[in-house]
Amino acid sequence: MSPPLRVNDCFLHDKDRLRHDEALGILKERLPTVARTTTVRLEDALKRVVSAPVQAPHPIPLHTNSAVDGYAFCHSDNTGTPMPVTSRVAAGDLAPQPLEPGHAARIFTGATMPQGADSVAMQEDCTEAKEGVKVPTSLKPGANCRKAGEDLQQGEQMFGTGHRLDPADIAAAASIGLSEIPVFEKLRVALISSGNELRRADNNESTLQPGEVFDANSPLLRALLSPLPVDVTAFPIVGDSRADVQKTLANAAASHHVILTTGGASRGDEDHMLAVLDEIGKRHLWQLAVKPGRPMMFGQIARADGQADCFHFGLPGNPVAAMVCFLLYARPSLLKLAGADWDSPPRFPLPAAFEIQNKKPDRREFLRGILQRGEDGSLAVDKFQRDGSGLISSLRMADGLIELPESSTHIARGTPVNFIPFSSFD
Repeated sequence: MSPPLRVNDCFLHDKDRLRHDEALGILKERLPTVARTTTVRLEDALKRVVSAPVQAPHPIPLHTNSAVDGYAFCHSDNTGTPMPVTSRVAAGDLAPQPLEPGHAARIFTGATMPQGADSVAMQEDCTEAKEGVKVPTSLKPGANCRKAGEDLQQGEQMFGTGHRLDPADIAAAASIGLSEIPVFEKLRVALISSGNELRRADNNESTLQPGEVFDANSPLLRALLSPLPVDVTAFPIVGDSRADVQKTLANAAASHHVILTTGGASRGDEDHMLAVLDEIGKRHLWQLAVKPGRPMMFGQIARADGQADCFHFGLPGNPVAAMVCFLLYARPSLLKLAGADWDSPPRFPLPAAFEIQNKKPDRREFLRGILQRGEDGSLAVDKFQRDGSGLISSLRMADGLIELPESSTHIARGTPVNFIPFSSFD
């Protein structure tokens, strides 16, 4: 595990407004792993991050076995005439009898190949006769056999440190007999929404006063956090009071690895997150050359217990900007802090089904994209027609994000654009 960072550790840069790739580079290179190591049962290991290399203790499969129900035989003995069937081997039978030359064995899927046999003919391709079984001469040597160690050789690494376990990994771990697996502990994440106008949804009190809105960001982020190796604490909404913001951030930093806030990230008279972070911690990033999400901030707050500092991601208050910034910046950072490899979502070039006459240069833009399939089956991507960062309906209708680079100033219909599907983020 990396040593704890302190608030005066170097994240320094000399730009007021960082480009997208520059911000990612800083986060990717300088964020440490802060989660400690532990061991969990295999059934609890899904989506957890491996904390130590896991190697195969023996070949997988352990023995060469049949991939089908049929007849095992030695390929060089097959002359096209019936071969006597002198044994029967089922899955789970131990140490089958060696096969005599010129003979065949009735065998079933998963059964260990008898010594002297190197191929298996599927039962539906064979012809049974009084003298024995006739197998096709067209089969290649080794047909329908699963070789010992063809999946994993003894000592071969199955998972490296930083790998995040998916369902197939769970199956692979079970195949080598693991009941427990070394992982990093879950990050403790504090989730805080801010703003005097916010109210929590409550079926017993569903009426809003003029100027009030329901807090959508906290449920949104909690849902986005759910697949990650984190334990989330949802704090009460904090009002637009500098004293309240400072108290809440200090309390959260004392017992959490990460604080995620929404709102208050600008320099308005009622925006206190930025000022409080500057006062009690260290701000490393603010004002990105991206849309949406320009006022996103990132910093760290020292902990009194001497443990690694608490990292603070200040997301914008508008739901679209909050989600985009979480997916692009906070999510991979959380995984890095939790011990995982940096996770960059794939981009798929698709023709634009829209047109933009004038795009501001020197700014990375992320539009909400809707996939379209043509009559010939080809895919294109259209953008949501309205660009407001408070339109939750645009997130619901979108299939992912359209990424427009800083160099783009005009997008013509049919131009290839990078599409990032939401399915890339768990």
